[in-house]
Amino acid sequence: MDKFRMIFQFLQSNQESFMNGICGIMALASAQIYVAFDFKCPCIPGYNLAYGMGILFVPPLVLFLLGFVMNNNISMLAEEWKRPTGKRQKDPAVLRYMFCSMAQRAMIAPAVWISVTLLDGECFVCAFCTSVPIEKLGNDSYTGLSEKAMRRILAQIPCTEIYSGQELIAREVAIRYLRCISQAIGWTFVLLMTLLAFLVRSLRPCFTQAAFLKSKYWSHYIDIERKLFDETCTEHAKSFAKVCIHQFFEGMNKDLSMGHSHFPEKAPSEAGEEKEKLLGIMDQRTMNKLLKSWHKCKPPLCLNQEVQQNGWVEDIIHSHVPKREYAAYYSKV
Repeated sequence: MDKFRMIFQFLQSNQESFMNGICGIMALASAQIYVAFDFKCPCIPGYNLAYGMGILFVPPLVLFLLGFVMNNNISMLAEEWKRPTGKRQKDPAVLRYMFCSMAQRAMIAPAVWISVTLLDGECFVCAFCTSVPIEKLGNDSYTGLSEKAMRRILAQIPCTEIYSGQELIAREVAIRYLRCISQAIGWTFVLLMTLLAFLVRSLRPCFTQAAFLKSKYWSHYIDIERKLFDETCTEHAKSFAKVCIHQFFEGMNKDLSMGHSHFPEKAPSEAGEEKEKLLGIMDQRTMNKLLKSWHKCKPPLCLNQEVQQNGWVEDIIHSHVPKREYAAYYSKV
């Protein structure tokens, strides 16, 4: 268990490396899924193109959405985008940086799927088998067929067992022609994706270094602030539960000791320490107001000024401050 805990803490402290590893695993998984996929072209005119394009683009869309779903920062981005402005302004550049960082990782698995599909060529052959140029690759002397009949024969090219147009065009020639085009498109796609990744990762910080550093810093700040707030709420809830349970057992102990001769035991000093950790938030209503205020009006990012309390916090503080009574004494001497 200690080893698993150490691994989990390492992954939490190195979230960027962890997300890069998840994207790599998804990329390898997409390639393995395609290899294990039982590709069966319908070999029917009108259906081949829809089936081939669906296999080429629908799984990448699913993998792209899964890349966002598996990213922990998507909820943080949505929260930062939809939160009220309050005392802290929202920077669109930071939101764009966070979205682009997530989109770059989410695009890895879809790019691998499209590349593997195009380099393999079966999907492309199924989709465009009816577009083979008969006048260049087929038998010109084979005439007397209508266009509908010719498309029906060409749609059977991906299916070896039912192809009946060997006299019109050799099946091996048509498949080699379409696969050559598919592989050319696939390598072009790989080259474009590589160049795009190079430009995004290498050249963009060089031209907009100040804006890049600013966006990167505040995106990290938002992530760290959210983690620290969650940790603080967890510690507060733990202390709140301890004090609540201790008070319950202490009250039950007093009730049960009424009919006995012995006195109830003194409360341990840990209860006082737990109450100090509550930071003055001692009831459910106050805690709900605090959480609501954190969502609606986060504190300004200015540490050289005095902390400005929200209105409801001031009311709570003033309501708990005991009133001071002054007595004046007059001497008759």
